[in-house]
Amino acid sequence: MAKNYANIAKEVLRLVGGDKNVSHFEHCSTRLRFSIVDPGKVDQAGLKKVPGVMGVVGSGNQCQVVIGNDVIEVYDEVLKLGTFTGGTPAPVAQGKRDIGATVLDLMVGIFQPLVPAIAGGGILKAFLSLFALVGIMDSKGVLYQVLINVADAPLYFLPVLVAVTMSSKINCNRLIAVATVGALVLPKTAALLASDPAPTLFGLTLQNVNYAYQVFPAILAVTALYFVEKYVTKITPKPIRVFFVPMVCFIIVFPLTLLVLGPIGLTIGKGLTTVMLTLYKYVGWLAVGLVAAVLPLLISIGAHKAFIPYVVASLGDPSLGYEILYNGASLAHNISESGASLAVALKTKDPELRSTAFSCGVSALFGVTEPAIYSITIQRKKVLYGVMVGSFISGSFIGLMAVKAFVAMGPGLAGMAMFVDPENTMNIVWAFAGFGIALVSSFIATLFLYKDEAKAEAAPAGQLSGELSAQSSEPEDDTVKPGSLVSPLQGTVVRLEDVKDEVFSTGVLGQGAAVRPAKGELYAPVNGTVTMIPDSKHSISLVDACGAEILMHIGMDTVQLGGKHFEPQVKVGDRVRKGQLLIKFDMDAIRAAGYDLTTPVVVTNSDELEVTTLAQGDIEAGTELLKWE
Repeated sequence: MAKNYANIAKEVLRLVGGDKNVSHFEHCSTRLRFSIVDPGKVDQAGLKKVPGVMGVVGSGNQCQVVIGNDVIEVYDEVLKLGTFTGGTPAPVAQGKRDIGATVLDLMVGIFQPLVPAIAGGGILKAFLSLFALVGIMDSKGVLYQVLINVADAPLYFLPVLVAVTMSSKINCNRLIAVATVGALVLPKTAALLASDPAPTLFGLTLQNVNYAYQVFPAILAVTALYFVEKYVTKITPKPIRVFFVPMVCFIIVFPLTLLVLGPIGLTIGKGLTTVMLTLYKYVGWLAVGLVAAVLPLLISIGAHKAFIPYVVASLGDPSLGYEILYNGASLAHNISESGASLAVALKTKDPELRSTAFSCGVSALFGVTEPAIYSITIQRKKVLYGVMVGSFISGSFIGLMAVKAFVAMGPGLAGMAMFVDPENTMNIVWAFAGFGIALVSSFIATLFLYKDEAKAEAAPAGQLSGELSAQSSEPEDDTVKPGSLVSPLQGTVVRLEDVKDEVFSTGVLGQGAAVRPAKGELYAPVNGTVTMIPDSKHSISLVDACGAEILMHIGMDTVQLGGKHFEPQVKVGDRVRKGQLLIKFDMDAIRAAGYDLTTPVVVTNSDELEVTTLAQGDIEAGTELLKWE
C-alpha cells in the first residue's frame, strides 16, 4: 500500500509540538532534523508509533525522526504545514541540557549543512583527477580548469560557508558574518599578512595565516560577532542601527580576528587533526577497525556527528587535504550494513522482513545506512554482531592499507571516487578491496550468527496452541483484519470514555477499553511483536498478525515517574505469546506517588474498525476483552 506522506508529516509535526515548537528544520538522507524550542512538548513514544517512522533520536533540543528513503517526500509535506518561526530554544530548556549535548548540537548545526557542497565539489574533483589520470581529459585544458576551479571553491571558501551556517545557527546577521569572514580570504588580506616585514596593528604583530580552507577561525569570528552585534544593537538608537551596527561590528570583529581569534582558531583546527593523526600513528589499523565496529552504535544515537569537525578540518588543511581514519571506517561499516541486511533477506522466511532487509541492504550499499540500522541491525543483536564483525575486519584492512579519503560524504558504491588519489593509484584499489571484504565478511558472519525469527519461535511451538502458529507472522499489507484480544490485567473493566485523560476518553489514540488493575502484572493480550517501550517504561505497544496495533498505557500521567516502579520483561522487537508477562509494576508505590492506575487498552489503528468491549465488571487476565471487525 502506498504511503500517505501528508498524513505522516501531519502526525510528525503534531508530535514534535507543532511548528511553533520548531526553531529550525532540515533533513539529511534519511532523517527529518528538528531543532526544538521546548523538548518537553515532544512525544517521542508517539513518534515511534507513526507508520512510516523507523526510529527517533533525541538529544537536548535536537529531535531526529528517521524516515528512510521517503524522507524528501515527507520533508516536503512538513514544509507545507508550518512556518517554523518558533525562535531560539527557551532559556529554561537550555538550563537542563548538558554541555556535551549543547556542543554537539552546535557542531551538527554548523557542519551538517556544509556536507552537500563539500561532497559535490569533492566528488567532481575526484572524477576530474581520475579522468586526467587515464587520459580522458587534459589537465591543462580549459574545460578541466573551469571545472576544477568550481570543484575547489567549496573548500577554498569554507570559512565563508561556515559563516553562513554558524550565523544561521546562533541567530546573528548572516550578511555581516559573511562580509567579516569573507575579508579573511581576500587576496589583499593574504598579501598584507604575507608582507615583509610583518605588519603590526595596535603594537601587535599580525601572524601570516592563510585563512582559505579554514574552519575554526570563522567559528570564533562569528561567535564574537554575535556578542558584539547584540550589545551594539542594544545601545544604538533605532534610526541609525541599519548602518551603525554593521560598521561597528566590522571595526571591532575583523581586527580582533586577525590579532587573536584567527590564530587561535587555526591552532584548534591543527590540534584536532594532530590528535586524530597521532591516534592513527600509534594505534594504526586497529583504530580504523575499532571505529568501524562501534559506528552502528554511535549512529543509532547520533554521536557519529562528533567526527564531522575533524573530517572537514582535515580536508580543508592545505598541508594535508585528506582524511585517513573516519571515512575508511565509515566505508567498512556502511558496506557491512549492506552485507548483513542482504544475509537477513536471504535467510528469513518472513516475506515482510525479507522485503525490508533487501531494500535496506541496497540502500546501505550506496552509503545510506539509517534504514538498515533502525529497521534491521539495532532490533536484532545477532545481526548487530555480524555488522560489527564485518566492520572490524574490513576497517582493520583499510587501516592497514592506509586508505585516504579526499571527500566528506557517506562512503558507498556511488561515491567510491572519494578515494581517488592522483599520487597513489593503489589507494582506490585498496578501498574497493575493503568494500568487498566488508560485504562478504558481514554477509557470512550474519548468515552464521542470525537465526530467523520464525524459526526461533518454532522451537516451543509444540507447547503453543494452533492459534499461535496461525499468528506467528505479521500481515503483508496495512489492512487490519478482524480479531480480538484478552485482558492484559486482572482487575475491573472501565469504559474508555470514563478514563480521566481526554487523549484516551475521546478516542484520539484509538478505540478500546480500560482496566483498573488488581495486580501489578501486565500480560500480552495477543500473539504479536513488541513495537514500542518508552524510556519511562509505563506503556507498551504490540502489533499482532491481524495488523492491529495495540497500546497499553499503565496509569494516568505515569510518564512523570521516569520509569521508576516499572520493570519490563521484554524488549522492542521481541515476539510474544498471548499471556506472556510483559511488565511488572509496583502498584502500591505508584498509588502512593499519587497516580491513578487505570490502564487504557486501545487499538490505535482502529479508525475504520468497529471495536466492541466483550466484558464488564471484574475480569481475570486472559479473559476476552475486545474484538474488532
